[in-house]
Amino acid sequence: MNIETLNENIEISVISPAYKCNECIDELYRRLILSLEKITSSFEIIFINDGSPDNDWKIIKEIALKDKRVKGINLSRNFGQYYAITAGLNYADGKWIVVMDCDLQDRPEEIGTMYNKVLEGFDAVFGRRSQRQDTFLKKLFSKIFYKIFDYFTDGYTDSSVGNFGIMKKDLIVNYLNMKEHNRAFTMFIKWMGFDIGYVDIVHSERYLGKSSYNFKKGLSLAFNHIISQSNKPLKLFVKLGFFIASCSIFYGIYIIFKYFLFDIPPTGWTSTIVSLYFLGGIILMGLGVLGIYIGYIFDEVKNRPLYIVKDVINKDKKHTILNSI
Repeated sequence: MNIETLNENIEISVISPAYKCNECIDELYRRLILSLEKITSSFEIIFINDGSPDNDWKIIKEIALKDKRVKGINLSRNFGQYYAITAGLNYADGKWIVVMDCDLQDRPEEIGTMYNKVLEGFDAVFGRRSQRQDTFLKKLFSKIFYKIFDYFTDGYTDSSVGNFGIMKKDLIVNYLNMKEHNRAFTMFIKWMGFDIGYVDIVHSERYLGKSSYNFKKGLSLAFNHIISQSNKPLKLFVKLGFFIASCSIFYGIYIIFKYFLFDIPPTGWTSTIVSLYFLGGIILMGLGVLGIYIGYIFDEVKNRPLYIVKDVINKDKKHTILNSI
């Protein structure tokens, strides 16, 4: 069977972005082959090198040149995990598409469990990590973020659910039609309203190496998700401004009342200066939040591509023109 015929009947595509995962890629490939061959003989694996400074692309290229079932995508620089996922999705031909991390915390052996679940009639199935093998601080930060995120978006998010899941091709096509630059993958899938199922899976410790996500990057990502998915911060500043203005009016009435009824003149500049500084800080914070929203609008109207592909191994004819989105 030639590659063109195979691509028309691919059952499962597995997408895994790689950044500083050179120590994990060979083992991930080996375990993926073993796991996928138990499900179907028609599958493909798509590795995306997200501008890693290590030799991730060299390893991906070597694997792809030996195995035609593996596609290698090399981005021109580091664009970020969600952009790398988007790149992989654009090159996926499978009826069902799996998204997973490359550090082997997402176990390839769980794909079969999710595949069986999605065949029950779901459009997507995500793995629920009942026991996350992450540091205490990372798990705590994740729970706090989702509590804050749910408050701003008036929704509910399970902190034990990550990107690891299997989705129908039609669902992915709708995801790719959304062109926002801030691409919260699982949040977009949930927003679309398709039937989503969940299965409990085993979450492993990182195979080798160290995660590239530090506290600063995680905080920035969390902030971006909240701003991109909700305008509630702006409404909160409107409410805060109304509350402070109301307090000022009542305090002014109280001062006038004391002056005319008890002949007590207003004294001291301390309270006045403190109030001015407080109000000035609130105003600057409000302007800062407004400026961030305007910055996001500026990023969107520039309409730059989400990513740029530098090189592809084992690409299909229909993907020849596709370079970026």
